[in-house]
This record gives sequence, C-alpha cells and structure tokens, in this order.
Amino acid sequence: MKNLKYYFEKAKKEKFAIGQFNFSTFEQVKGIVQAAKNLNSPVILGTSEGESKFVGLPEAVAMRNVLRKKYNVPVFLNLDHGKSFEAVKEAIDAGYDMVCFDGSKLPLEDLPAMPAHAGQAGNIKISKKVVSYAKWRGVLVEGEVGRFGTDASKIYQEEFKITEEFLTKPEEAKIYFAKTKVDVLAISIGNFHGMNVMGSVPRLDLVRFEEISNLLNIPFVLHGGSGTLDTDIRSAINFGVVKININTEIRLAFTNSLKKQLETNPDEITPYKYLQEPINEVQKIIEEKIKLFGSENKI
Repeated sequence: MKNLKYYFEKAKKEKFAIGQFNFSTFEQVKGIVQAAKNLNSPVILGTSEGESKFVGLPEAVAMRNVLRKKYNVPVFLNLDHGKSFEAVKEAIDAGYDMVCFDGSKLPLEDLPAMPAHAGQAGNIKISKKVVSYAKWRGVLVEGEVGRFGTDASKIYQEEFKITEEFLTKPEEAKIYFAKTKVDVLAISIGNFHGMNVMGSVPRLDLVRFEEISNLLNIPFVLHGGSGTLDTDIRSAINFGVVKININTEIRLAFTNSLKKQLETNPDEITPYKYLQEPINEVQKIIEEKIKLFGSENKI
C-alpha cells in the first residue's frame, strides 16, 4: 500500500485534497472508513490531543491497522494540533503516520534569554526538533503559521474578518518552511474551527493564499473545513491544499442522529440497535466531502 507522502504528492499534482476526519468513537471511525471504501478514496483519521487521550494512542493505531487490512483502503492516522514536542513524540512512538505540531501561539523565532521572556523557544525551533525526530521514523510533519480560532468575539472584527495578527503572513510562511522543511503547512486565511460562528460563514482570503502559494510551491493544509463554502474549498485546492480537516460536521451528524434515535426509542437499551443510524449519518457526511474534495477513485 502506498504511503501518505505518495498520496500528498499525487493530490498536489492532480489537484484534489484528502480529507482528515476527526473521531472520538469507534462508531465514527466505521462510518469514515466505510465511506472511503465505497468511494475508493484515501482517508486520514485525526485525533486532537483531547480525542487522543479519550481514545488512546495505541488503540487508535490498532483501529487503523485493523480497518486498513479489513477494507483494503489507505487509511492513515494524524495527531491534530499537538501543542508540545512531548505530545507529538508520543504519537510518533505509538505508530501514527503523521503529526501536526501546533506552535502557532509561539513566537516564530526564539525570544531573547531575558527575564521577561526566559528564552522561550519559538515555533521554528520546536518544529525543527519534531521534523528531526519524525524523519527517521517515516512520519510526516504538519506545521502551522498563523492562528485558527473558535471564539469569534476575540478574533473577529466587524464584517466577519479575522484580525490581521491571526492571519498567516506570506514572508513568515516562507521563512518558517525554509528553516523547518515540514512536509505540509497549515495556514490561516480566514478559516476557523467550528462552523457558523455568529450565524455567518467566513470567506477565505484567497488573495492572501495566492500570494503565499506563489512564494511557496508546497502542499498546504486547510483547517476548519466544516461549513466552509464549496467554492472556497475548490479554490483552495487549486492553490495547493492537499488536506482538509473536518470535525464539527462529523460531531453534529453523529450526535444529532444519536439523540434522535434515543428520543424515538427511549426504552431501547441495546447499543448496536441505536448506533447504526449515527454511523450511517457520519458515512453520508464523509462521502459528500470526499466528492467535494475530489479524492474519489484516487487510490
């Protein structure tokens, strides 16, 4: 079976994106992988630090291994938003295919060794350490420049525009990639985690993205894909996005379906009888995204 690097290279060349679909239950995973099987698509399973703690890193790896063999589709596993070297190292050692180091809240470069800063290590320094550790284990690394928020009251100004300080600056992206050599780069261009914040859907800053893409001919990642306009998704793929992260839409599909099943059958106590419909709803969402991202029949 081809590795994840092969599929990222294929995605960039053929202009499609692979979906990273986060999960916190085995039922969600079943829906994700069944969709990948149905549409003959590579797929990435994602776990945030919180999801990883709930599921367990070794358990997530075991699920990937079993389902990859059972369904005979390229299923990969990524640690989403690892906030420290220790967190990503644990995922690498457990057997993840890829790790995302989220140093977006850190200064780009190291701060001076002064009392006010205590010589804080920057995003670049820790990212280089992650890349060095991951490289010899065949694990890909995703880096981040710019921040993705969820609290609109803190990061958005009038007319639903992200404040400049959170957006990825093209020159900083260029410096970061040149010094770290991460495999893929996540950028902030108006995307955010969650969906329909303040009742609106943000538009991606595609002018900024085009500028970054012209500076760096590399694979990019789009976080916060839930709720993003289909037209913006397609434009982002055209500019070099090879991975798009989806979480909120999966959570909503699963949770809303589960609530409906429990409300409709309040006396049912056999889990497999009321969990199949939430699995089906997750599968439906994933199939829609695979078609939108263009990864159908790309194995």
